[in-house]
Amino acid sequence: MELVLLTALGVGGATIIGAIIGFVFKKISHTFSDIVLSFAAGVMLAAAVMGLILPSLEYGGKYGLIITIAGIFAGAICLNFIDKLVPHLHKLAGAEAESHNNANLSKVLLFVTAIAIHNLPEGIAAGVGFGSGNTSQALMIAGGIALQNIPEGMVIIGPMLAAGVKPRRTFILAMLTGVVEVVGTLIGYFAVSVASAILPFALAFAGGTMLYVISDEMIPETHAHGHQRGATYALLVGFCLMLVTDVLLG
Repeated sequence: MELVLLTALGVGGATIIGAIIGFVFKKISHTFSDIVLSFAAGVMLAAAVMGLILPSLEYGGKYGLIITIAGIFAGAICLNFIDKLVPHLHKLAGAEAESHNNANLSKVLLFVTAIAIHNLPEGIAAGVGFGSGNTSQALMIAGGIALQNIPEGMVIIGPMLAAGVKPRRTFILAMLTGVVEVVGTLIGYFAVSVASAILPFALAFAGGTMLYVISDEMIPETHAHGHQRGATYALLVGFCLMLVTDVLLG
């Protein structure tokens, strides 16, 4: 339990680290943020497949394939529904540009709220990973999500400051988006601990949410500024690093 709590704090704390970087370097180059986000996408892709989807097949038994496919689509559809209500990371660039022109505070805060809402299922994915009993894979999943949270924390600072939000309030709001992820991690862990029967579906559901985030948000964001080749190789490096880690750790 102590490890789960520390991991939850680490996953949520990554957003705060990103926010601090965003304060220090208010004009972070798109090249740097795209490379970091692409690397995180590769890590998350490997974590989703090896740490969530394959274990779901294993624990599902006779109906493992059906349960896993159903869980993947359920996770993706859930995030798609959330996306309909509140758009996420790939819309932040537009929000930042608009905030400079119109100081549209309410819209910027809406996007911050969107990030917080999206962080809940990501946190649940990190918590569910511990339900499989494989600590190394669970840490790999949490590490991938944490890496994604760093550039996410970085990009929400600029729009809020440009919209006139005071630095202290900006940091508090950024911190709250990370706290949501801590809560999600604990929810995911306790859910599969209390009802182990839902573990195969929960693992696949978490994997589906991660695949959705990678395809719908992370990759489009990293390819939006003309750094497609560098972003692609960064993704491959992240994926292969997690592949090597998984093999070495067994």
